[in-house]
Amino acid sequence: MADWTRGERGNAEPMELGRPEMEDASRRSPQSPGAVEEILDRENKRMADNLASKVTRLKSLALDIDRDAEDQNRYLDGMDSDFTSMTNLLTGSVKRFSTMARSGRDNRKLLCGMAVSLIVAFFILSYFLSRSRT
Repeated sequence: MADWTRGERGNAEPMELGRPEMEDASRRSPQSPGAVEEILDRENKRMADNLASKVTRLKSLALDIDRDAEDQNRYLDGMDSDFTSMTNLLTGSVKRFSTMARSGRDNRKLLCGMAVSLIVAFFILSYFLSRSRT
């Protein structure tokens, strides 16, 4: 994370006008207004450059966040279409199963036999899977 209080030299002092350059200038004999303006102008340009570099870093960070959000949206859209197709598949299966259950007595015997065989197959499969883990 960027340390916003550090100056160009890496010291932990806040960036203020009371920097060593300014203190040295104020200790000397009185200076002309042009020299003070020049010192202030240099300090202003340095701080503007520092601000410009921070803005550039923030801009690149914002672009990275935007790209990441777009990638995640594409991923979620893909998941949405997968779930929609799965829902349609299950809905069609339930409709066919309901149609078969309502169609008559012969189909009911077949349906009950199929349901019992699926339940038995499930328990056998779970038994073999639990034995293979131990």
